[in-house]
Amino acid sequence: MANSLSARKRARQSEKNRIRNASKRSHVRTQIKKVIAAIESGDKSAAEAAYKSAVPALDRSVDMGIMHRNKAARHKSRLNTKIRAL
Repeated sequence: MANSLSARKRARQSEKNRIRNASKRSHVRTQIKKVIAAIESGDKSAAEAAYKSAVPALDRSVDMGIMHRNKAARHKSRLNTKIRAL
């Protein structure tokens, strides 16, 4: 338990940030799943459209510090490779 005033404030801020980051992380994962679902259905145009909406979400997550830039790049690269293989 936080004892000092500043430690209590930091605990409050950490909890708010944790909830916000979980929401953003969930959004990015949903975007990736939409691309994968479109790829598995075999619809190339839908996969490309889903990919175009997923890329900005991935980039925003990097800017917010939710995801490492290399992880986002890896996701984008693998999804794009699967789309091109259709």
